[in-house]
Amino acid sequence: MVAARLEPVTLTGVYKNMTRGIVALVFRCKVISGQLTETDETRAFRWVTADEVQDLASEAFAIRVLDAMHHDQASAIRHHDGTRLLGASQLHE
Repeated sequence: MVAARLEPVTLTGVYKNMTRGIVALVFRCKVISGQLTETDETRAFRWVTADEVQDLASEAFAIRVLDAMHHDQASAIRHHDGTRLLGASQLHE
């Protein structure tokens, strides 16, 4: 199986954990060729709904996927402590 080649489409969010000095940039991408495969960073993958994302991941990580799912909004900038969002940030309803 050939691993997927992806092309970034747009920046969907900037996620900052300043206590640990971590800034993550998240991009929505499109598949150019190949297929999704398991790697050292992934044990499995699957399609999920927004509700399922909130059940599968902590708030600080679920929001990254939820932000990417909303195609019509500007890139989000959010602060977190590694588990919970901080400040005015909140999960999409």
